[in-house]
Amino acid sequence: MTLNIFNHPCFHKDVRHQFGRVHLPVAPKCNIQCNYCNRKYNCANENRPGVTVATLSPQQALSYLEEVVNKDPRITVAGIAGPGDPFANPLETVKTLELVRERFPEMLLCVSTNGLNIAPYINALADLKVSHVTITINAVNPDLGMQIYAWVRDGKLIYRGRAAAELLLERQLQAVSLLKQAGIIVKINSIIIPGINDEHFASIAQKAAELGADLFNCIPLLPTADTVFHDVPEPSPETIREIRQRIKKYLPQMEHCNRCRADAVGLLGEAPVEEFRRMLHQSSRLTTNPDNDRPYVAVASQEGVLVNQHLGEASRLLIFAKTDTGIRLVETRKTPEPGTGKQRWIQLAGIIKDCCILLVNGIGTSPREVLEYEGITIFVTQGLIAEELRSIFEGRNPQRIIRRKPGCGGCSGGGLGCG
Repeated sequence: MTLNIFNHPCFHKDVRHQFGRVHLPVAPKCNIQCNYCNRKYNCANENRPGVTVATLSPQQALSYLEEVVNKDPRITVAGIAGPGDPFANPLETVKTLELVRERFPEMLLCVSTNGLNIAPYINALADLKVSHVTITINAVNPDLGMQIYAWVRDGKLIYRGRAAAELLLERQLQAVSLLKQAGIIVKINSIIIPGINDEHFASIAQKAAELGADLFNCIPLLPTADTVFHDVPEPSPETIREIRQRIKKYLPQMEHCNRCRADAVGLLGEAPVEEFRRMLHQSSRLTTNPDNDRPYVAVASQEGVLVNQHLGEASRLLIFAKTDTGIRLVETRKTPEPGTGKQRWIQLAGIIKDCCILLVNGIGTSPREVLEYEGITIFVTQGLIAEELRSIFEGRNPQRIIRRKPGCGGCSGGGLGCG
């Protein structure tokens, strides 16, 4: 495998008109709330992080990437930059990188993160030959950081105020050091927020340089509606130039950043191609159809007629296949006993590894993450099994998909998560 690290247009401005990148939006969740960020809106004309036409599963992302590369062979980089944080969605992020590395062995891989939760995955990134990582560090003084971040979520704990800023900074500095030890190129992004951190950039750049960072990117604040900083003025070009001049003695400066969307694709500075957005939207609707590798569909049902059971309460799954004589129940498989947490769902993934789709009436976050990581498409639906299966084997989505808010919903558990 030959990787030309100099073909990354964000890290090497001389190639930005020759080589392009594609951001794969597989990371919808975020583990911090920045006071300048609002991910609710998606205007086609916006060019800022956190915005995407749609989010993708790892398998959908690979399909989309194949189309993009076929359309534009100048794409040399596949990155994950949201719309949340890659390591608030670690299973989806790592799985996507694995799929891309297997399919495109010479593709450069990169991620852009706030740094809070990247440390446990750095060895995996190195094994996958992820060559470039960007970490956004907006302050190295917690008194300033607490003005920039509303909260930080670490596991199930939420931190606010100075405690949040201290925790985030500690993890960020550790991440830069560990990434450099792993031989990964590191770029630091910092948002210039007038009146908050605009006099602080020398301290950020100096600390980043001490830890071995390779490149620094000053990004002007883009005031966004419904954020704490919505009325803070965007820094002037003169301010940006002055800050870059002041800190270039510490690190080389990236001066060609485009504040890319989470679904950016093509050359930097190139006008978005509407066809790519249509391709992304279409990819987000793709399902994995039964094939020779995964010919079966698993169903959670109480009596075998309706899709009417939450996965957490299913003691067995019905396995269906399309045969010469029609769609048939081929066997029943027991599910693992509850009480082992995520291990239960890892076992279940092995039990139904030859199933491309799972139909349930409800499912928790943990089993969904594990099963989707293993490439199983999950539909939360209701109605007659026969009708839903007919749709699937004809290449369509189930007819009665239930639109629920994230979370379990529908089971009789105690609210502590599926075990």
